[in-house]
Amino acid sequence: MGNKGVMSKLQLVGVVAIARNEGNRLHQCLLSLQSEGITIVYVDSGSTDDSVTFARSLGIDVIELDLTIPFTAARARNAGFEYLLTIKPHLEYVQFIDGDCWIAKGWLESAVSELTTNPDVVVVCGRRREEFASDSIYNRLCDIEWNTPVGETKACGGDSMMRVSAIQEVGGFDPTLIAGEEPELCVRLRQAGGKILRIDADMTWHDARMTNLLQWWKRSQRAGYAYAQGAWLHGSSPERHWVKECLSIWFWSLGLPLFAVATFWLTSGFSLLLIPIAYTWLCFKIYKYCLGLGLTVSDAALFSLHCLFGKFPQIQGQIQFLLTHLLKRQPKLVEYKV
Repeated sequence: MGNKGVMSKLQLVGVVAIARNEGNRLHQCLLSLQSEGITIVYVDSGSTDDSVTFARSLGIDVIELDLTIPFTAARARNAGFEYLLTIKPHLEYVQFIDGDCWIAKGWLESAVSELTTNPDVVVVCGRRREEFASDSIYNRLCDIEWNTPVGETKACGGDSMMRVSAIQEVGGFDPTLIAGEEPELCVRLRQAGGKILRIDADMTWHDARMTNLLQWWKRSQRAGYAYAQGAWLHGSSPERHWVKECLSIWFWSLGLPLFAVATFWLTSGFSLLLIPIAYTWLCFKIYKYCLGLGLTVSDAALFSLHCLFGKFPQIQGQIQFLLTHLLKRQPKLVEYKV
């Protein structure tokens, strides 16, 4: 009886998938959703591959975004969400998914069950896993990054199931954001009284296909931009959204090195020792924290180095945001995929 109830609840779920030139990854994404037999809307952001043709061949509703307006994931999700409700206005829940991911078996049932049981929860997310984590250290870093604690949390990622009424109440995603749109939405959802819940269940499988340092640099740069924009929008709120992260980026990437160099003559060069000592301390602190979360020794070491060296492309992203904002330029996407 309980399983039948959950299955009937799936009729109240719609899916919005977004992508741009994801190729076979999108094929796998849409096929994983087809097996669930629910309403799907695919939003395409100017793909030049067969994405649109393939989606339509499956009978999926497709939205092709206007090429004259800058693409953002937030804009794509909003367009898909709005269209979904025009064809299925009774929907109560929407699963958002990126086109380089595919749904884990049983995830939709688990998410619906949580939202049905807990009316104060407005977003449910689970474990996103990197399918090819062993292919490169960069893929492995993605898998480690997504292994976050279960329970009530502050934000979700690009894959999650949300309560339709909650999204409508806060006005959806901010389409001007080129990154970090999910945490920003979650700030507003929590300010409206909603809760974000991460449960102990596999949600999606992901194919990052990150194979080189340049991709890692650009992805970290994008994160720095997102931190800066998020702090600009909500840094003055009581929770000081991403202010701590921004200050950390500026201190470790610029503040400490500049101080060490500026005091070189006053200290007969000893101030330069601050750099390796402080960086080693930071790495060890992160390493111990990761071990406490249950990571292996090798994963903890890898992630601590990622957190340290990632601050340098992140400061580039922070500066990019500041220049874009101050000079009133059109934000440009920072893409790392090949």
